[in-house]
Amino acid sequence: MMKFNPADEVQDLQYFGEFGGVNPSISDSSTYTFLSAKTMFDTFEGNAEGCYLYSRHSSPSNLYLGQALAAMEGTETANVSASGMGAITPTLLQLCDSGDHVISSRTIYGGTYAFLKNFTPRFGIKTTFVDITKMDKVEAAITAQTKVLYCETVSNPLLEIADIASLSLIAKKHNLKLVVDNTFSPLSVSPVKLGADIVIHSLTKYINGNSDTVGGVTCGSREFIDSLKNVNSGASMLLGPTMDSLRSASVMKNLRTLHIRMKQHSSNAMYLSKHFENDGLKVVYPGLESHSGHQLYKRMINPEYGFGGMMTLDVRTLEKANELMELMQSRKLGYLAVSLGFYKTLFSAPGTSTSSEIPLDEQKAMGLSDGLIRFSIGLDNNIERTYQIMKECMIELGVL
Repeated sequence: MMKFNPADEVQDLQYFGEFGGVNPSISDSSTYTFLSAKTMFDTFEGNAEGCYLYSRHSSPSNLYLGQALAAMEGTETANVSASGMGAITPTLLQLCDSGDHVISSRTIYGGTYAFLKNFTPRFGIKTTFVDITKMDKVEAAITAQTKVLYCETVSNPLLEIADIASLSLIAKKHNLKLVVDNTFSPLSVSPVKLGADIVIHSLTKYINGNSDTVGGVTCGSREFIDSLKNVNSGASMLLGPTMDSLRSASVMKNLRTLHIRMKQHSSNAMYLSKHFENDGLKVVYPGLESHSGHQLYKRMINPEYGFGGMMTLDVRTLEKANELMELMQSRKLGYLAVSLGFYKTLFSAPGTSTSSEIPLDEQKAMGLSDGLIRFSIGLDNNIERTYQIMKECMIELGVL
């Protein structure tokens, strides 16, 4: 039996457009007509396969993309949304009621952290943030009210590695749902194959890859995705984070080149991280043997897609980080910008940007220093040239 390869699963999907096109037709409609009143009723009840009611509930374009992403992640189905947070927030609200408890990694995207720390307590949902790499701390945090274990495969921004298989054993032992944000590692890691129940992506990042579209997806069992879309009690249906059909079609086209792009992102990041580590810089990259989670991640990944495109450098102070980023941007090495997965390198100081929602004392406790720069390494054709120019910038500013 052939080993599961997520890129092959996407490649094997074939959709025909309405007039025989090699791309599926885009349904640019908010509502859909019925030939009989009974069919409309059956669709409202969720009992009319292949019929569409209203695009907040589902649309052909969204379903095509959802099917492709479910195939990539190895789940029964998926639901796409208007943003990554539009996938994360309904998923957690669907899983938790008032009085329930979530255990989350301490290092996660700042928006997710703010949602769990500041917003869900309004609904009586509490969260304990733990070092997700320590299984004893995870298990010690479980209470009778705990319903969800939440983590990122590769954490934002510290690049810690979640041991999904071990977390899955804990989740199953205590009847919890393991939800994994796989945004940093599409294709490289298949969380469901390691025991995760639900997989989330911000499609904005690597999967789309062009920094021109915001989107998200929740991949899981048909039972759970149907519950998200239920017209009476579904968090996605009732909160309304619907992805536009034109955007779905755009992401669908870009998904087809993800396997090529991830290989190049990973190859370039490995080259830079090795060279900068040899230069004596404080580099964090999962592909380096010096990374605390390297051996674990090496066992988890689909090797052909590498260790990903995310890397951090610590240049000691925020002032030095800002100077370096501004200089690199002026030398056309990339952009001083948040997000990731673009064809050009993107860099930011997460403590004052994507992780700014996390209080300063907690940033320090988790090891997020002022001088940390997070890099999303691009698709540069000549990575040796990129390295030399970056190194010149660092020498000029006294970083090297």
